Amino acid sequence: MSYDSSVDRSTRGRTRPAPPRTLVVGLGNPILGDDGVGWRVAETVRASLPEDNGRGRHIEVDCFALGGLSLMERLVGYERAIIADAIQTSDGEPGHIYCLSLDDLPDLSAGHTTAAHDTSLQTAIRLGREMGAVLPREITLVGIEARRVYDFSEELSPAVAAAVPEAAQIISRLLYRDSLPATP
Repeated sequence: MSYDSSVDRSTRGRTRPAPPRTLVVGLGNPILGDDGVGWRVAETVRASLPEDNGRGRHIEVDCFALGGLSLMERLVGYERAIIADAIQTSDGEPGHIYCLSLDDLPDLSAGHTTAAHDTSLQTAIRLGREMGAVLPREITLVGIEARRVYDFSEELSPAVAAAVPEAAQIISRLLYRDSLPATP
């Protein structure tokens, strides 16, 4: 392989700021009933992105089935991440939508002691940063309350399916909030 030094000369001395990079992740398992809601939300967001991919922003949308360290590794290099996922609370109604920062979520590390790859996202992010990984400054979860997360099915329950468009709209507002004019 030959080295072409003209490439280096054309960019030497000039630095361009990197465009904001946002990753939207639909998290879950699409064959476990309501656990697949994150994927459905991500697919809806992907379909709604304009051709210019967000007025010059670099927005990537992905579906992912792993959490913990694997999810942390997927977030490397992004400035911001928005994660859509099923969530289960003690008294939530199926289909209810939550918009939370990573800091708002309970760190369930104590419940993940069987293997290192099962660590919580908070612990994985902390570890990644300690190791020098460039990770998002802002991580937001858009969670949809779900009940049927272990049923082998590609179908969402009616209440969870009905929440998909609204959750996708919330993510769209989060994606474009920096470019919206301030309201008086």
